[in-house]
Amino acid sequence: MHWIILIIAGLCECGFTFCLGKAKGLTGLPYWEWMGGFALFYVLSAVLLAKATEALPIGTAYPVWTGIGAVGTVLIGIFVFHEPATFWRMFFIFTLVASIVGLKMV
Repeated sequence: MHWIILIIAGLCECGFTFCLGKAKGLTGLPYWEWMGGFALFYVLSAVLLAKATEALPIGTAYPVWTGIGAVGTVLIGIFVFHEPATFWRMFFIFTLVASIVGLKMV
């Protein structure tokens, strides 16, 4: 169950970066609506991470959480915000995932 909570926490991290990206360049009420989403996902992500670390070691949980957030944010950038998917960008995302998996395995 704590692994599921950790995965949801990582996805919430993706949620707050998505909201931050959508708020970029906006003003007025639309800006504050996206920033409200940012704050909600940010707090939810941190609370769920804290809950997951009740049973999982912090040395494993934190890298997994940040890895989900990093990979998810890059994918959101590519598919939603049309950022480039260059070879090197994808290479380093792959090495990040491989490192996190390796950390979990040892």
